[in-house]
Amino acid sequence: MNANEVRVALKEVMIEELNLAGKKPDDIADDAPLFGAGLGLDSLDALQLAMVVEEKFAVKVPEGAPARKIFASVNALVAHIVEQRAATADKASEAGRG
Repeated sequence: MNANEVRVALKEVMIEELNLAGKKPDDIADDAPLFGAGLGLDSLDALQLAMVVEEKFAVKVPEGAPARKIFASVNALVAHIVEQRAATADKASEAGRG
């Protein structure tokens, strides 16, 4: 799954799981803040989004300060997902060679 595919899937999951009624993936700006003045998500949304991201994309989402950077925008979250999936794939590839 490349970054663009992750971005589309992430936006669809956000709309569905966070009950963003009336929103379409194109309505969610890639670089806009997810919390506060941007998309307007709150701390409960963050917890739900973290769980969904871990389940749907099979990546770990850290808690605390590191999570703030990851949840800054769709672009930041996509970068984290792509990076984590690549690292997991690399580890699996190395294990297969060993």
